[in-house]
Amino acid sequence: MIAHSGDGAAGRERGGTAVTRRSAVTRRSMIGGVVGAGLLEVLAFGAPFGDRAMADDAAAGPDLDGVTGTVPPDAAAGRLLDRRAPLFTADAPDIYTRAEWSARPPKRPAKVLDRAPDHIVVHHTDTGNSTDLSLGHAFSLSRYIQNFHMDKRGWDDSGQHLTISRGGAVMEGRNRTLASVRAGDLAVGAQVLHNNEHTLGIENEGNYMKTAPPGRLWASLMEVCVWLCREYDLDPGEAIVGHRDYNETSCPGDVLYSRLPALRRAVADRLEGPAAAPKPKSKPKGKPKAPPKPKPKPKPHYDDYGNPSQYYQGDDDWPGLLNLNW
Repeated sequence: MIAHSGDGAAGRERGGTAVTRRSAVTRRSMIGGVVGAGLLEVLAFGAPFGDRAMADDAAAGPDLDGVTGTVPPDAAAGRLLDRRAPLFTADAPDIYTRAEWSARPPKRPAKVLDRAPDHIVVHHTDTGNSTDLSLGHAFSLSRYIQNFHMDKRGWDDSGQHLTISRGGAVMEGRNRTLASVRAGDLAVGAQVLHNNEHTLGIENEGNYMKTAPPGRLWASLMEVCVWLCREYDLDPGEAIVGHRDYNETSCPGDVLYSRLPALRRAVADRLEGPAAAPKPKSKPKGKPKAPPKPKPKPKPHYDDYGNPSQYYQGDDDWPGLLNLNW
């Protein structure tokens, strides 16, 4: 389903690119005035902040290629080990670029459609619920996902558009994603089987079958959805869905999926509240949305992990990440 075209030059920066140090003080000071009580309310839906995972955190599931599902330590990230990302806010979206997490060049640039997506798809990685909330770990996660997709699956690039770590860092995934969002377009990803040309996917680190996402991740997910709904003029009540709404999978986990109604309400409150910021006047007008498609009725996920011959059809159509489970 996915074709590829365009330049993708920004996605080719990698290697020794220095990571720009961001001002946590500026971002945190902004949160109080911009998000206020809305952020405090939405944090209540996630697990508490802190360095400890919840006691019932699920272990990573088996992987068809022998990968454990645990993000390996990365010595190159040592300079970032003690630093966390400032909390993300839709009013001043600060997303770590592919260059910042040292992405590899894609095999081919992603195809960009001159229209908006009609759904935002929430995923979980089904990896271990790490207690490392640092930027170093977050960047390692993005590289790990990209390496898995490109080397183990043979795909062109990371499949998901955006990745959120358990520490709340928001990172660009699929090449050309950020430029496309800002233009009101859709960079075609590889994250929902048969539905990639009208959806945008957000990957959330962890396994949420039995436990809630941590507060920092939940807060970033809510604000990312606010940002995307503003950019694409989407109704959160209709647009925000889970991966299992399209494919036979347990993704994004029972607990996270059960909280999608709360996520839709929180995003709607932010969009309609007094702190809501108007869309930039410079944003192109009149971008058509993808033709509406009925949301399929979820089917029972009789086989969480599936098998490659049943689900995997190449980079142009694929079921998910790591365990073929999101």
